[in-house]
Amino acid sequence: MVGVNIFRPGAVCAALLLVAVALVGGPAHAQGDVERGEILGNTCLGCHGIPGYRNAYPTFRVPKLGGQHAESLYLALVEYAERRRSHATMYAQAATLSDQDKRDISAWFAALGEPRTGRPATGARIERGREASAVCAACHGQNGISMNPEWPSLAGQHESYLLHTLRQYKSGERQNAIMAGQVMMLSDEELRDLAAFYAAQVGLFTPTPRRRN
Repeated sequence: MVGVNIFRPGAVCAALLLVAVALVGGPAHAQGDVERGEILGNTCLGCHGIPGYRNAYPTFRVPKLGGQHAESLYLALVEYAERRRSHATMYAQAATLSDQDKRDISAWFAALGEPRTGRPATGARIERGREASAVCAACHGQNGISMNPEWPSLAGQHESYLLHTLRQYKSGERQNAIMAGQVMMLSDEELRDLAAFYAAQVGLFTPTPRRRN
């Protein structure tokens, strides 16, 4: 997607902005250690392992990580550590992690299960979002399950989180020239439609802690 201008005035292609990364392609990446990632990532479940858990301010549901690509999760941690994503708690966590720590945690979350399947919700706003998302399918998949591990899947993500993310790209709180350029011309209503569509799909889930014997 990098270097290809898919924006047309009036076209709603903000699904490219609902996420985790802007880096595509490049050399092969180091592999994460799932067992080590479980040890390191256990603390993450204090927020990401509670269904419907809310960020205090601004208020939005903490994102679901189950069913997400390892590489996408890794790149998200890198962006938090480099302050390209604005969130004090995530910066404090990510900034203390080595590159291998980030890969191990990401590999563990990705190993917790494949995206869920099922029948998506329907509604007028969801349908508007579906129509608007057509141009985004090349990166995020027709129904929000990305085939490229560097682009995050969006299906089933919390609507409030997706909308918050889009608004951050528009305001500049998330620093990414490609994302900002795409979202700048979209109205808040269009952002809401896209967030509703992807949230209505089935895919990502909230992982739960596993009991050790």
